[in-house]
Amino acid sequence: MRNLSAAMQSHLDCEVTTLCRCWLLTRKDGAAMGFTDHDGDIVLNGVNCSSVSAMEASAIEDNLGLKVDSQEVSGALQSSAISDMDIAAGKYDGATIEVFVVNWANVGENFPESSHVIGDIIREDGHFRAELRSHSALLDQSKGRHFIKNCQADLGDGECGVNIASSTFTKSGSVTSVESPLVLMVSGIDGLKAGWFRGGLLNWASGDNSGQSIEVAEHYLGQGRVFIHLWKPMANLPQIGDSFLIIAGCDKSFSTCKAKFSNSANFRGFPHLPGNDFASSYASNSQNLDGGPLIK
Repeated sequence: MRNLSAAMQSHLDCEVTTLCRCWLLTRKDGAAMGFTDHDGDIVLNGVNCSSVSAMEASAIEDNLGLKVDSQEVSGALQSSAISDMDIAAGKYDGATIEVFVVNWANVGENFPESSHVIGDIIREDGHFRAELRSHSALLDQSKGRHFIKNCQADLGDGECGVNIASSTFTKSGSVTSVESPLVLMVSGIDGLKAGWFRGGLLNWASGDNSGQSIEVAEHYLGQGRVFIHLWKPMANLPQIGDSFLIIAGCDKSFSTCKAKFSNSANFRGFPHLPGNDFASSYASNSQNLDGGPLIK
C-alpha cells in the first residue's frame, strides 16, 4: 500500500486531475535522464523529464508473488535523448527506470509507482520499444555454479585464465568488402582455419561504429577470401577500411578448451557428467562401467 501525501491524496480525490507519468532512467555508467508523457518538460527530483521523445507506456501487468511484472514503454529515437547508436552500443542494457505519477500543475505532488530494469529493446522505423521488468526478474538469473557439462567461465576472465590479449587469440583486421549488413569480407586474419573466431567478439577500432562490440556468428573461408558473419547488424553499416580487433571464440566445451586453448586444467564445467540418456538406460555387459570417466 502506498503512502501518499495529504496534498496528493486530496488531488486524487478531485473530480478532475492533472496527472502524467515521468520516467527517471539511470544507466550503469551513472548517466541519468528523464522522460514524460506530458506535453511539456517537467523537472522531477532534479532531473529534467523531456517531453520531446513522445514517450508512451502500455498498461503494467502486476503479478502476485515472485512473478515478473512487465510493462512496455516506447518513444522516438532522437540524438538529444535516446539515440539508435547508444542502444546498439548497449549503453541502456541493465539500466533502471523509476516510474512516478506526477501532478504536472504542482510537481511537488507525486509518488513513485514502480521501479524496473530494462529488458529487451526493439528498434524500428526511427522508434524504440523497451520492455520494463520488475526487479524480481533478477531472481531468474543464474547465480553460482551448476552441474552442467559446458564451462561456466567466460573466456579470459579470472576463472578461465586464458590470456586473450595474446597475438594467438586476438587479431587486428579491416573490412575489404561489405557483402551485406551481416556479412563482411575482411583482411588481416588470414592463415587461420575457418571457425577460429566463431562465437568470438569483434571490437570496432575505427569508423562510425568505433568503440562498439558485436558477437561473431560465423567465420568462414571461400575462394581464398575470409568472411565474418555478425550476429546482428551494426547501428551504422560498416565501410571499407574500417578496422577492428577480433577475439577468438569459445563454445565452452571441454574438447575446445583442451585443444584450442590448452586450458583443460581451468575448465569450469563437468564434462564427464552422464546425460539423461545414460541415466535412463539399461545396464549392459558391453559397457565398462568401472567408475572411470565416460568422456576422455
